[in-house]
Amino acid sequence: MLVGLPGSGKSTVGRAVAKRLGRPFVDFDREIERREGASVAQLFADRGEPWFREQELALTRELAVQSGMVLAPGGGWMANPGCHETVKSCSVVVYLKVSPVTALARMGAEQAARPLLIRANPLAELRKLEAARESGYLQANHTVSTEMMSLDEVVATIVVLAGD
Repeated sequence: MLVGLPGSGKSTVGRAVAKRLGRPFVDFDREIERREGASVAQLFADRGEPWFREQELALTRELAVQSGMVLAPGGGWMANPGCHETVKSCSVVVYLKVSPVTALARMGAEQAARPLLIRANPLAELRKLEAARESGYLQANHTVSTEMMSLDEVVATIVVLAGD
């Protein structure tokens, strides 16, 4: 399971790790969008963040009973009560640590689809998210600073940490 700020690379790294290990990959945001037939931004606008966090927890509980998957929940997953507790005994959780500046740069135009960043100063919002969530992210089994690593280096590191 990969956790970190929006733009930390959870989806990109998760897909690559899953491919390297020959395992299924689930991006929580995409799965919730698929099930609900609407984008995360639309779901936040229509149903609110608390509803979305309930969906994340329900999906976590559903997937926790399956093994061998690479999972990429949203950036707020570690701060969502019950999520980490549900998987900590059966999963390896890796925090993809990246600065807000780098995360924002990696998102590019995709930033506009991130409901918590649709503000006048998205960098300031990312810094607030980092301050609020860092203690949760640090509960992960491992931290990988992706700031200066290539995708291949990050994937190779995570494959080693996953024990495969």
